[in-house]
Amino acid sequence: MTKSKRIAYWIATVWLALGMASTAAVQLAHAASETEMMKHLGFPAYLLTIIGLAKVLGVIAVLIPRTPILKEWAYAGFFFLMTGAVWAHLEKADTAKDLFGPLLLLVLTLSSWALRPASRKTA
Repeated sequence: MTKSKRIAYWIATVWLALGMASTAAVQLAHAASETEMMKHLGFPAYLLTIIGLAKVLGVIAVLIPRTPILKEWAYAGFFFLMTGAVWAHLEKADTAKDLFGPLLLLVLTLSSWALRPASRKTA
């Protein structure tokens, strides 16, 4: 792996981890803005706890070494979470502002996954 690819991987992965962890904290705290957003999208508020916990576990899985299968599951979970968030916002015809966060995290998920070193791959 080239030095520039390694740097790009870590930039994407750190930003992904920070983004997922910060949104997880807001979701686990059941912040009013998140509760309102879930209501707007038609989801129950208790889903915030499930999604927040899944994000925390996913961040841990992506960052810890020597767990390639667990990382694949975490990346898949992030992908499905963010794809679902984008889809839900599109269904409600939300603005680009509402789509920005989930789209950014989706791009970071795909970037981190695509740039990961061989030691973090399953095959």
